[in-house]
Amino acid sequence: MRVLSFNVNGIRAAAGKGLAKYLAAQEADVICLQELRASEGDVPADISALPGYHAFWHFAQRKGYSGVGLLSRQRPEQTVSGMEDEQSHSEGRLLRADFGSLSMLSLYVPSGITGPVRQDHKMRFLERLLRYLSDLKAQGRQVLICGDFNIAHQAIDLARPSANETTSGYLPEERRWMDDLLEEGFVDTYRVLVGPEPGHYTWWNNFKAARPRNLGWRLDYQIGTPAIAQGAQRAAIDRSVLFSDHAPVTIDYQLP
Repeated sequence: MRVLSFNVNGIRAAAGKGLAKYLAAQEADVICLQELRASEGDVPADISALPGYHAFWHFAQRKGYSGVGLLSRQRPEQTVSGMEDEQSHSEGRLLRADFGSLSMLSLYVPSGITGPVRQDHKMRFLERLLRYLSDLKAQGRQVLICGDFNIAHQAIDLARPSANETTSGYLPEERRWMDDLLEEGFVDTYRVLVGPEPGHYTWWNNFKAARPRNLGWRLDYQIGTPAIAQGAQRAAIDRSVLFSDHAPVTIDYQLP
């Protein structure tokens, strides 16, 4: 199973740069998209009707904001939007698709970069998310969460850790949350494959030629239950794709 996850930073703009053609060429079995910044009816037809895929969307109530999508070759048995709470549902932050005992999730964690109010909002979302994921795992489901966590977990996950210790996305409480997620038995599948090597970033600031210089952050993850992670075989971050300030993350899995 090939899984591609990509924060497109506006699906209409990315579509205008050739997103549909790119996605079709990747031959992924599941595609998880984040930060659609679109409403129902706004998704370009060449993506919503991508040949060979069933497409599902969870839009934010606020126009042009947030939103996640999931495209799959196999039709899921069910899809679930949000975490059964108003916060995650109204902002279009989480979309789950169930295939037998496997739950695939497209996730877009809020950013706290604009100040304390949004940072508090982010931490409340993360607390609820950890409970939600732990509950799924406790039910015996295999789980794979794909998307933009808006957290660089370790110093190797951003180019300038010492300069960003008080920056949202690398705050101690955010990194502790990632620790807690992994302690719950979830696995960062990308790190399983590539090891502790730095420089594997998925997001770059638009200023100061950050992307060509690879002064980035790893904010986009595929995190799974152990049996899923053990089947991970190949991982890639495609830095050549310039549809967004993020890069797609693709991992191949042998399902248990």
